[in-house]
Amino acid sequence: ARFIMKHVIYLLQNSEDIRCKCICPPYREFPGQIYKQNVSLKDCNCLHVVEPMPVEGKDVEAYCLRCECKYEERSSGTIKVTIIMYLSILGLLLLYMVYLTLLEPILKRRLFGHSQLIQNDDDVGDQQPFANAHNVLSRSHSRPNMLNKVEHAQQRWRRQVQEQRKSVFDRHVVLS
Repeated sequence: ARFIMKHVIYLLQNSEDIRCKCICPPYREFPGQIYKQNVSLKDCNCLHVVEPMPVEGKDVEAYCLRCECKYEERSSGTIKVTIIMYLSILGLLLLYMVYLTLLEPILKRRLFGHSQLIQNDDDVGDQQPFANAHNVLSRSHSRPNMLNKVEHAQQRWRRQVQEQRKSVFDRHVVLS
């Protein structure tokens, strides 16, 4: 564990946020190459970044004039925070998906009772599959009153949607 911590600290200390990048095209028999160095802005030029220099003497100036050097700066702290936030949100969404697919049906079965749900579905039919859910919740005195209000509002909203659908389909049939 101590070795891992030392290695992580070493990596964090050596992650550079500034660099100079020089892109040098092919020159005579030398192929094009990209050079990177961690230098300050004032030292961001071919003479300080290109090591080892592939040419010698008076060709150095001609070679360096062809190179394009750019100073780059980044914030590794911001990058790390962004990645941590992204992974956290992704993890929360995965947990929510697991809840919706696995735990919610089990909890509903326990709350309403498996036989009660089957009987309610047979009585109601396809038009209103959740119509009796409010009645079951209203009879449950162990549930908080606020949950009953929310469930009642949901049922009212579902009835309004059903009425709107019926109205739209009826108008469509009349217009046809």
